[in-house]
Amino acid sequence: MQKPNFLLSFLFSIAIPNLLFNRFSAESTLCSEPMATTTTFGGVHPSHGSQNSVELENLARFAVDEHNKKENAMVEFVRVVKATEQVVAGTLHHLTVEAIDAGKKKLYEAKVWVKPWMNFKELQEFKHAGDADNSPSFTASDLGVKKDVHGPGLRAVATHDPVVQDAANHAVKTIQQRSNSLVPYELKEIVHAKAEVVEDFAKLDMLLKVKRGDKEEKFKVEVHHKSEGTYHLNHMEPDHS
Repeated sequence: MQKPNFLLSFLFSIAIPNLLFNRFSAESTLCSEPMATTTTFGGVHPSHGSQNSVELENLARFAVDEHNKKENAMVEFVRVVKATEQVVAGTLHHLTVEAIDAGKKKLYEAKVWVKPWMNFKELQEFKHAGDADNSPSFTASDLGVKKDVHGPGLRAVATHDPVVQDAANHAVKTIQQRSNSLVPYELKEIVHAKAEVVEDFAKLDMLLKVKRGDKEEKFKVEVHHKSEGTYHLNHMEPDHS
């Protein structure tokens, strides 16, 4: 009668350690997966919002407004010069903002923490980073918003300027519509851009690199930016340089 008890005890002595070992191995495997994803956590990289000037401008304006409230200042937003972002519990946006303070253009470094799922947005830092008086590029205000601002002929303008980005996207969209192509055009690069203010609009001359399927093409375009904020592709031609 004692043999079965002996056999049961022997079997349990083998099975239980094996079960514990397998459970430990499974938990170790599960725990190791998140650790692989956290190796890139916190890295700073170019902002995804760089293709969405409205989002970047809203963040920059929020930063300026919050700074003005906290410091009782009167800094006036001009444009976003540079944008990167960092993955945290949400996204930490690093913005270089051009603004006007006491009649002078200045650069500021701002950090805005955003958690979209909580509708949370907070200014973490806003500091002066130098003067921008010698900047040769137009500002977004110069590019057709202010009717009384006139430039002396075409001048170089930063390709990352929100107005230039919007004008380039409008040009590509119009090229797509006029081509009747089933294969969509994709803006790859604004090679260079020049602008001047004429009457109540800004004229932007740009060289765009676009992609359609596997084929890359270049277009010289002239886009008019009206003072009310609309865009019109006035001229386009293929560039074979």
